[in-house]
Amino acid sequence: MASSTQHPAPAPSGLSGAVAEDLALYREKFRRRLPESLDQLRGPTQGVVELPLHMAWSGMTSYDMSKPRQRMGLYRTVLHEGLRDDLPQFLNRDLLLQMWPVLRTLVGRTVRTVWEDAFPQLASGSRAAA
Repeated sequence: MASSTQHPAPAPSGLSGAVAEDLALYREKFRRRLPESLDQLRGPTQGVVELPLHMAWSGMTSYDMSKPRQRMGLYRTVLHEGLRDDLPQFLNRDLLLQMWPVLRTLVGRTVRTVWEDAFPQLASGSRAAA
């Protein structure tokens, strides 16, 4: 697996104990959802994608993959709300790598850090695109 689920990720130093613990638990929530590798991400690259309500609980449920803004919105939603089994179903490795330089600016810091720590090719691709 790309990351260990046995020990929570360390929290930044300088935070109070309770805040650091909350941050570590929040990071661990996203780490547990990660796929073993990006190659497991075999989601759709075209058509209209319908997200289940446990992911799209606060807005759009239907995303047209031919529309870049909707595709970006779909990935942002899945990265934040998707469960472990959802990621391979709704994310595609090649699209994720292609979109990551912009997508990383649209997701929260914790999501970005967890994914880039687990999959260095995302971070290196972002540096190459900058």
